[in-house]
Amino acid sequence: MTVPTLFESTEAVVPPRWARAQRQLIDLMNDVAPKFVRRYTRDDGTLVWRDEWPGMDGSDDAYESFWSFPLFYALGGSEEAHDLSRREWNAITWQFTQYGQVHNEYDAYYDWMHHGESSTYIYYYGLANPYVHQDRERALRFAGMYIGEDEEAQNWDPVHKMIRSPINGSRGPQFEMSAEDWVTHREVLAGYLSPYEDVPGLDPNDPKAIADWNDDEAFGEVLKRMNARMVPGDVPLNLNATSLVTSAYMYTGDEKYRRWVLDYVEAWAERAKRNGGIIPDNVGPNDEIGERMDGKWWGGYYGWRWPHGSMNILESTLIGGSNALLLTGDDSYLDLHRSQWDALWALGEERDGAFQTPNRHGDVGWFDYRAPNVRYPLHLYCLTRKPADRARMERCGPLSTRGGFSKGGQYTPFAWFDLVDGGNAGAADEMLDATYQEMCRRLALIRDDDGDPAEWDVHHWQNLNPVVCEPLAQLTTGSPGAIYHGGLLHAAVRYFDPEAQRPGLPEGVSALVGRVSDDAITVHLANTNLLEAREVLLQAGAFGEHAFVDATVGDSVVEVGGRHFSVRMDAATELRIDLTMERHANAPTYDFPWPV
Repeated sequence: MTVPTLFESTEAVVPPRWARAQRQLIDLMNDVAPKFVRRYTRDDGTLVWRDEWPGMDGSDDAYESFWSFPLFYALGGSEEAHDLSRREWNAITWQFTQYGQVHNEYDAYYDWMHHGESSTYIYYYGLANPYVHQDRERALRFAGMYIGEDEEAQNWDPVHKMIRSPINGSRGPQFEMSAEDWVTHREVLAGYLSPYEDVPGLDPNDPKAIADWNDDEAFGEVLKRMNARMVPGDVPLNLNATSLVTSAYMYTGDEKYRRWVLDYVEAWAERAKRNGGIIPDNVGPNDEIGERMDGKWWGGYYGWRWPHGSMNILESTLIGGSNALLLTGDDSYLDLHRSQWDALWALGEERDGAFQTPNRHGDVGWFDYRAPNVRYPLHLYCLTRKPADRARMERCGPLSTRGGFSKGGQYTPFAWFDLVDGGNAGAADEMLDATYQEMCRRLALIRDDDGDPAEWDVHHWQNLNPVVCEPLAQLTTGSPGAIYHGGLLHAAVRYFDPEAQRPGLPEGVSALVGRVSDDAITVHLANTNLLEAREVLLQAGAFGEHAFVDATVGDSVVEVGGRHFSVRMDAATELRIDLTMERHANAPTYDFPWPV
């Protein structure tokens, strides 16, 4: 396939501040990535840590500690960072196999909040290089564990179109949880509300009553009820598995993966319809709502009540719907998510001088009112660009433009949205400065980190990883970032280096998506190299799912009519390109723009 070169920039300029800051950050991350790895891993790549780690938790946190590396490479980071990412994935997989959490290179059994976290690492490999045989083989094998192709991991019930347990993985569905499974989480969950109100010693009229998981007797009562009510059966959280299967589709284009995702999203939409519009957080092994819960549609694992409430419902329906949209171009698959958001909004009321919506449901009804999380309608609107979805976002009130880093290097998307929607050009500089400051903060923590590794928490490394590249992803691709816990990176545009035959911005080149609208984006490119020209290839969508209609530079309008085009940039030049786009015009693929 020949990719046309549409424009050439020739007039030398002083590169803008944002462009120089981007290249500085990329250079700094190239420098600190190997130093971070050397500081916290052995010669074989395994984490310098303890000899044993019990329970079913933990490997996800180790993977999260390095998952930014393949994303960074896909944005334009170094080959060394890419190589280190593969070394660390293999080493962590081996290490946690020895601990007992991983089997056949995938978590033996856990839930899809945590599977989603660890799997994000391998989703970024599809963007980094889809032609690595091991990555492709693993992606298809892991998907096979959920679509019924793995004899050992029979997680899928094809009759009822359900994943057979909330606790699942490479050893298949688990129908009973043991005390040892929870041993590393008891201290954490001791501070959460009890999964159920009828645990002995609790006030059944207090929906927020806490059962102390550190107390053996209380924990025994909680575990007995969880096993009786939560497993077997399906929960909405398992919709996060659609990303794993969608990823397999983007390696192969095989219809069986696409069909599975659509079937599963449709199955949960049907369950919500059966339940009067509210998605039940549990169905039993016979696909009956509340089958093991005395008919209650609430009380399931990571459901409406415990442990996080609506967060997991909204997140999983958004992830499932976004994957179905990616595979079909049909945003009605997001109606399930919309309906849950709208239902919570309809239950909202003024409390403490502000509008609040319920976050949880239990035997006492809806409770735990709080401000609605505007991240979800923001992501929804960025996916669909529909006026009704924008209205869902805007009725939450003005967005805070303050950015901030959180778990796994996640960066609040509000400042980014102010840039692409409101034209706040200063937001780019603020985000880049914040990234620099966060890198400095983390590197200072690393310098002072002289504790005993055997005493470190399993989250230790993800809180220190200095390769915090999500703001770079937001600014360059026109995306709010992947939805945490296993979403894919839905983006307006991505870049390739055709000379080096690799993904990401060519050395010395910076990019900024300055505007995103329903059918158009504006891309600013700058070649900060003072001596050498560069060629940059642009792709419509992270997975080529969109199509460029035409491109405008100054008074020159050129028809594109496809996924890709290139521009040539002389040394020390910049270019502004206004692009019109057809959204979701193509089947998504990890394939590069050139034959391999």
